[in-house]
Amino acid sequence: MSDDFSVVRPDDVPTEQFNTCETSVRKLTDRLGATELRVNQVLVGPGEVTTPHTHEGSGDEGGQEEVFVAMTDGQIAIEGRVHEVPEGGVVRVRPDVERNLLNETDDGTHVWLAFGAPPVGTVDDFGSYVVSSGE
Repeated sequence: MSDDFSVVRPDDVPTEQFNTCETSVRKLTDRLGATELRVNQVLVGPGEVTTPHTHEGSGDEGGQEEVFVAMTDGQIAIEGRVHEVPEGGVVRVRPDVERNLLNETDDGTHVWLAFGAPPVGTVDDFGSYVVSSGE
């Protein structure tokens, strides 16, 4: 693999489950050789919901802004409000804003690409991944 660029076919990367929910994810960061951002493909099946969270920084560590690209029609909740996102739609979320992906349809799996920058934590430990207490 070149240091200048890389090409990855997400279908060639095995799926895993997020450690906070049952949603499947393909971790693309290492396969791409990315060092300045995190990249995942998130597969949200009918009735599935990812864990509402923020990526606020702590101490000297800044927060992680995220960008979500809908590869299919999809749904994202921002501060608890669900937004319909058309295929090809792009959503940016500040680090301190609660977000989660969901699929309240029976229309099949929603496929997202999720980009986080600056990278926080590691590929396996998302660092300042803050799950709301629900209060």
